[in-house]
Amino acid sequence: MKRMAWILTLLVAASASALADHVIVTGGPALRKWEDLRVPEDRHDRWWANFVRASTLRMAELRTAGGPSAPIVWFVFKPGYVTRGREDGKPYVQWITEQAQKRRVPLIWFDSGPGFIKAFNARPRGSVKTLDFFGHSNRHAFMFDYGNDIIASSTAWLHEREIPRLRRAVFARGAHCRSWGCHTGESMSSVWRQHLGVPLEGVKGPTDYRPLSFGRMPEAKGPWTM
Repeated sequence: MKRMAWILTLLVAASASALADHVIVTGGPALRKWEDLRVPEDRHDRWWANFVRASTLRMAELRTAGGPSAPIVWFVFKPGYVTRGREDGKPYVQWITEQAQKRRVPLIWFDSGPGFIKAFNARPRGSVKTLDFFGHSNRHAFMFDYGNDIIASSTAWLHEREIPRLRRAVFARGAHCRSWGCHTGESMSSVWRQHLGVPLEGVKGPTDYRPLSFGRMPEAKGPWTM
């Protein structure tokens, strides 16, 4: 009886893992007014949709691999697209909403680091199979905002010191995470695994979003590590 119960538990866990969500987290863009003040070699993130386009390309990959009904949940840092939309005179928030609807993907807006933690922790137990982050980052933090509120600075982030605030139980068995931001693999990846028990694949070095122009995912300019 004990063996049968153990086998049933494993089957239930495997089934739940198979149905778990692919989570995509999308940070916000810089403002052009700040980027234009920087020296040319430091200017980047010029296109408002760098992180949005990378996110939708990843959705296509997930649906190709897992079928057209592969469950995806999309977290997006809203303030960055509100302010960049105001600067450009474009309805970026509306466009992002339409992209989510087109792909049948639940869209969860958040407006701060604590807001992200609260929304992420509200996911059901064992419901996160993969997590991809697209946005600015450094070796110690996901920077949901960078160069939007203040030039070359972040006012909204998830720092590695805050990783213990994330609820470990939301991850499915065998979950895998990846950061498509710069330098994550230099520190944050190891802290993530230590506290959450799942890998966070990150780059030791920068990432390059220019391949998006050719329909390709961002490229690492250093080795991936977990």
